[in-house]
Amino acid sequence: MKKFTTLSGPAAPLPMINVDTDQIIPKQYLSAITRAGLGKGLFHDFRYDMEDKEKPDFVLNREPYRNAKILIAGDNFACGSSREHAPWSLDDFGIRCVIAPGFADIFFNNCTKNGLLLIVLEEAKVNELMALADNPQACEMAVDLEAQTITLADGATVTFEIEASRKHRLLNGLDDIEITLQKGAEIGAFEAKQKAALPWLYR
Repeated sequence: MKKFTTLSGPAAPLPMINVDTDQIIPKQYLSAITRAGLGKGLFHDFRYDMEDKEKPDFVLNREPYRNAKILIAGDNFACGSSREHAPWSLDDFGIRCVIAPGFADIFFNNCTKNGLLLIVLEEAKVNELMALADNPQACEMAVDLEAQTITLADGATVTFEIEASRKHRLLNGLDDIEITLQKGAEIGAFEAKQKAALPWLYR
């Protein structure tokens, strides 16, 4: 898994609540067996018309947000079905951090396991950042996970909280398998002891 240490770039505003995972990545993309190319499907129905042409008014179809690295969204972001393609599509587009007042639990965990940082802030603070992001001249932001800060275009900083275990996983690029492998010696010792005591389990 890719490490998350710092990230800087345009922050795109998405002032909508209850954006579900089908809106993030529609069902027609779920047959993909690779993550590459899923960024094309991110927010497909918001970004494209019936002829698959870009809708010029949607934020990710405008400069500088075509290169957005951060998304600022409304409450209950990524509710709905537990499709892992949702964080995959964000990552493939280039967005590795989402800031919102709240997230669906399964999506929250899926993002941690895929190297994306989700930041929960009070709604009033999210609205302030949303207003800044809506201005192309002020939308540049930098996130520092180690320091737990968001630095704005004018140099001001916003602090955020994150669970220690999630921070450790993201900073070190550890998914579930990699965390398990860190216990390789202990697992090997347990298996050797069990094999000696219960050899029939290993036949």
